[in-house]
Amino acid sequence: MRRTGMRIFRRGFPALVLLTGFAAPAAAELKDSSASGFTIENVVEVPVTPAEAWRGLVREVDRWWPRDHTWWGEESTLSIDPVAGGCFCERAGARQAEHLRVGFVDPEKTLRLLGGLGPLQGLGLHGVLEFSIAAREEGGSRIVMRYRAGGYATEDLQALAPIVDRVQAQQLRALATHLGAAAPAE
Repeated sequence: MRRTGMRIFRRGFPALVLLTGFAAPAAAELKDSSASGFTIENVVEVPVTPAEAWRGLVREVDRWWPRDHTWWGEESTLSIDPVAGGCFCERAGARQAEHLRVGFVDPEKTLRLLGGLGPLQGLGLHGVLEFSIAAREEGGSRIVMRYRAGGYATEDLQALAPIVDRVQAQQLRALATHLGAAAPAE
């Protein structure tokens, strides 16, 4: 039953709000939120160069993105085509989903993706998901994951923001662990 999270997302906002009690603790920072949108920021440090972090982020997304935050779980394959207009896509046979569209690429530094992620897509909202990678003086890299989402909604997005915050913290922790960072204590 690993796909429970996405099934709840498909059933809509009220069911999504119920999920909050079962979500993992967040490591992200909710920068701001209102009834019409929010900004979330996650930061991790990883023991690899920016080139290795970029490769893990873009070329190995299928190896680290949590399967319970895909539409078809273990059946699916994820990919990011890191060119302007490229797709962050999921495929499971004939079933396909465009999670986000690539809007900006500065290899080994910035990847900006456009669109509503997960349940936001079904709500008709727009978002900007940006990954920034920088070398650290003491070695390794710092990855910042920032998501700004908003638009017209019949639900109060301020209530949705903490849920998205927790999910994105989980996603960035998964990337960090894939890149060799110590897994957080549960």
